Amino acid sequence: MRPLPQPAREALTLAPVLHALGDPVRLELVRRAEDRPESTCAALADGLGVPLSTLTNHFRILREAGVITMTVDGRHRRIRLRTADLAERFPGLLDPILRLAADPE
Repeated sequence: MRPLPQPAREALTLAPVLHALGDPVRLELVRRAEDRPESTCAALADGLGVPLSTLTNHFRILREAGVITMTVDGRHRRIRLRTADLAERFPGLLDPILRLAADPE
């Protein structure tokens, strides 16, 4: 599997991460990636009703912000949430966001 370009852990900054997590579709993709590590883009996007070109852009924004890592596996792209990297750079940031995103109340 070949990883796609992404920022190094030390290069992660808060503004792009918050921007990436600020969109409802991207936030749902991240929530799904947490529940299903190493899933494909198609599996994570299933049932969202978002055009493929828009999903491609959402995944690019998440990857370039350092929220996810994406690897090429044949014809598929596998997604993994960069939980450890985000926790090291921004302790306590991701858990409450994902918890609140999962709970509509």
